[in-house]
Amino acid sequence: METKNIGLRGIEVADTKISNIDGEKGRLIYRGYDILDLTENSTFEETAYLLLYDKLPTKPQLEEFNSKLVEARFIPKQMQKNMGNWRKDADPMDMLQAFVSALAGYYDEEFSSKEASYDKAINLIAKVPTIVASWQRIRNGLDIIDPDASLSHAANFLYMMSGEKPDPEVEKVFDICLILHADHTFNASTFTARQVASTRAHMYSATSAAIGALSGELHGGANTEVMKMLLEIKDIEKVHAWIKEKMSKGDRIMGMGHAVYRTYDPRAQVLKRLSKTLAEKTKEPWFDITEKVETSTISEMELQKDKDIYPNVDLYSASLYYMLKIPVDLNTPIFAISRVVGWAAHIIEEKFAEAAPKPALYRPKATYVGKYCGPDGCEYQTLDLRR
Repeated sequence: METKNIGLRGIEVADTKISNIDGEKGRLIYRGYDILDLTENSTFEETAYLLLYDKLPTKPQLEEFNSKLVEARFIPKQMQKNMGNWRKDADPMDMLQAFVSALAGYYDEEFSSKEASYDKAINLIAKVPTIVASWQRIRNGLDIIDPDASLSHAANFLYMMSGEKPDPEVEKVFDICLILHADHTFNASTFTARQVASTRAHMYSATSAAIGALSGELHGGANTEVMKMLLEIKDIEKVHAWIKEKMSKGDRIMGMGHAVYRTYDPRAQVLKRLSKTLAEKTKEPWFDITEKVETSTISEMELQKDKDIYPNVDLYSASLYYMLKIPVDLNTPIFAISRVVGWAAHIIEEKFAEAAPKPALYRPKATYVGKYCGPDGCEYQTLDLRR
């Protein structure tokens, strides 16, 4: 049986103007702009505007956009109270998915116009960090910290989570991380968001579904698995033997390899540099251990399978977040803090795109491989005749 298209690999399902990946050259483009250029020159807020509105903002447009984001940061007190009813060991992604969906119960989900959709997008981009930070405080028995209007999107989240305002270097590092994770074409969670949006479900439902898709260890949960791996290894001297043993058993090394990139993931290039910078600042060993995981996996892949393999976005983001004092189980929610921009842009494009037409509802075809009892199907037997 032909299986090359299983999982929709290589199948073009829609047009998009939002982002593009060149897997052979290792390039990621947001609305025509190279991700490496954006990380050097832009901010998360400016990049979010670009992804939503298909252009870089003027100074007045960026100021207005920032003002809207800052104003929308607060979440209902009742929602924070409801978080207190959850088990303190509940998965943060389950919490995030539930409370993003719950936003529809607090805010009017009128979806008749494109402009109204942008308002909902801003509401989500602003509130997802507050939801995550609030949960981090609540589950640790700490008082919730309200958003600080004087801080950037990146700095405000770190402040709400820890109670300490980050220094400019840490703020910049985290801001770049948010830019890198903001969109990545039709990945699993983005396609989920678009699929749900194609049913004309509202933005909160589509985003909640995307969060569910992101939670899996083969998607957004991969960076959490990378950090678990690093903590298990602990010692740089043990890395190569650990990698060799895992690969000889056919186990996957998390953070290595990608479904699209056939060379170095450009996001991993930036994250590797940032992780090294933080390691020099904190004097922690995690960058060195991660780099050894990279080189050992590459060498073992060549020896054992005669194939090339490269790091993906998750490999160095894990150690970077760990050195930012972010709990390991918040790695994926932080992914969502950034990716909610891309999801919102794709949901809007799905509903209001002027690109090439497609069916209003995604409905892929499956190949049936079940049993056939005869040309007319299986003969039904009553319960007393079944053995």
